[in-house]
Amino acid sequence: MRKKIQMLVCLLASLVVHSCANIGTPNGGPYDEAPPRFVSSTPIPNQTNFKGNKIEILFDELIQIEKPSENVIITPPQMQMPVVRALGKKAVVELRDTLMENTTYTIDFTNSIADNNEKNVFENFTFAFSTGDVVDSLEISGCLLNAEDLEPMPGITIGLHSDLEDSAFVKKPFVRTSRTNDRGRFVIRNITPGTYRVFALNDVNRDYKFDQPGEDIAFCDSLIIPTFEFASRQDTIWKDTLTIDTIITVGYTRFIPDDIELRLFKEKFERQYILRPERQQENCFVLRFNAPLDTMPVPVPLNFEPTGADWYVPQWTEGEKAINYWLTDSLVWQQDTLQIEVSYPKSDSLNILRPQTDTLTISMRRRQEPQKKKKDENEPEPIVFLGMNVKASGSINIFDTVAIVFDEPILEVRKEFFLLEQKVDTIWSPVDFEFYQDSINSLGYFINRKWKYAEEFRLIVDSARIFSIYGKWNNHVNQTFQIKREDEYGHLYINIEGLPTDSTVAFVELLNSNDQPVRKNRVTNGGVLFMNLNPDRYYARLVLDKNENYQWDTGNYAEKYQPETVIYCPDMFNIMKNWQVEETWNINSETFTRQKPLDITKNKPKEVTKPKRNYRDEGRQTSGNNPGRSMGMPF
Repeated sequence: MRKKIQMLVCLLASLVVHSCANIGTPNGGPYDEAPPRFVSSTPIPNQTNFKGNKIEILFDELIQIEKPSENVIITPPQMQMPVVRALGKKAVVELRDTLMENTTYTIDFTNSIADNNEKNVFENFTFAFSTGDVVDSLEISGCLLNAEDLEPMPGITIGLHSDLEDSAFVKKPFVRTSRTNDRGRFVIRNITPGTYRVFALNDVNRDYKFDQPGEDIAFCDSLIIPTFEFASRQDTIWKDTLTIDTIITVGYTRFIPDDIELRLFKEKFERQYILRPERQQENCFVLRFNAPLDTMPVPVPLNFEPTGADWYVPQWTEGEKAINYWLTDSLVWQQDTLQIEVSYPKSDSLNILRPQTDTLTISMRRRQEPQKKKKDENEPEPIVFLGMNVKASGSINIFDTVAIVFDEPILEVRKEFFLLEQKVDTIWSPVDFEFYQDSINSLGYFINRKWKYAEEFRLIVDSARIFSIYGKWNNHVNQTFQIKREDEYGHLYINIEGLPTDSTVAFVELLNSNDQPVRKNRVTNGGVLFMNLNPDRYYARLVLDKNENYQWDTGNYAEKYQPETVIYCPDMFNIMKNWQVEETWNINSETFTRQKPLDITKNKPKEVTKPKRNYRDEGRQTSGNNPGRSMGMPF
């Protein structure tokens, strides 16, 4: 009996010890996953004849307002910034502008209100009141995308004008506004019955007018008349995440138009001014401008006297936005500081180009050269060859050209300086080719030929055939390259359906996974062909080329023409080696907002609703040695 009692006591003790070893932190029950709820407000929602300037909205818990200056939209627009803040359980808005008579005001908090602890968002909360006898209740909605690449454009102001004159957009602030969300969608609420024009404006200076040429804009060609209709829709009630309980039909008020399509663009305009000059090497300085120049500025020496008029050699770079001035006079480039006078066209305050003359000081910062090892007096100086980069080695594409770029200006270069040979069996034979200068970089040249699959070539340039203005000469060049085989490529043909019946010309750009164009071709006889594609995943967009210049063109508000229409193919084309793919694309198969594939969309929609938390396990304390096992749990 005594032994049985002792065994029972030991068993009870072990159970107590085991239960005590299971350490955990009380979790206090389920987490709050509900957003704040509206309780009351001063004034009350949709109150009429309101004369104050302070609005207080009470919620059922402590709240916070994220970035109120960006996310809280008040319409009609306020010229003086209102004060918006969270105060405990209240959202407080103080208007600094004098309220207009007989006007409905809307405060759109978008998704900025959340509870203070768990950050549960009160989505799309708006508050309205009126200074007159009526609260206007009409709405319009739509979507704004970038005109060139159909990217959703968040945070752009959408505005209405009841003044239908064209000048209203540039002279008067909007009468009602909203702002696009992360999907580019917008809703303008509490609109007075009437006829309007709708615009989009990237309002840089916050004056609600298009008075800066650099601002992005969009405009609708047709007039907007807000109205409504009674409609019905089906709602689904779920028993759980997999099982439908009931499908019911409910009535609602549909505000129209609710499908406004706006394409955001920036007019072709660049202010012209000079940037900071550079001199990274002693024999060359660079003048760089904000926009391309029509004529090359002529530098006038101030603190030095060159030995001749040709004391420099100019070189256009960066698409005629910059000029390299290569100094040929050694007495000039040996000076650490050069002062020159330059005349060029500059944009004034009215964005009109006017002649401008500046005095520039261009300094050369010399770095301390590392100490060189002593060498034998009889040892010759090493030869520094002319830098000559020949981009022709290994395997190249059948549509490529051979590029040759020099490091500094050269005295003379001719086609005869280059020898291109083709290997047939084991014999190298000279062949003809085209030779021409790069139109963008005057130090670059191209060698081109109508290549054929699997051909093998070599390019030979004898030593000391080409000299620079500084007396350097080229080293011997002997580079072999081969054109890719036909079975290394794939081919794609796209049948285009749904093109306008008029004679509009169109072209298709083939895009990579970064939404960057890699090839383009015109639509011919209802289709477009892309030959010799490297194996990859491709996407496509079509441009309706109104002016037939084979490039996308932006719009202009003063001349009332929209940017050229861009249409994305919603499908992806997977091209593999030695494949010939034929696809059909109906350009009207998807709506404006659903054309661009999500895989190449950069402004992807953000998830507002917080994911549900696993509160059952969050209170358990874990061991540092074995974080996947709770302390005290049996093995």
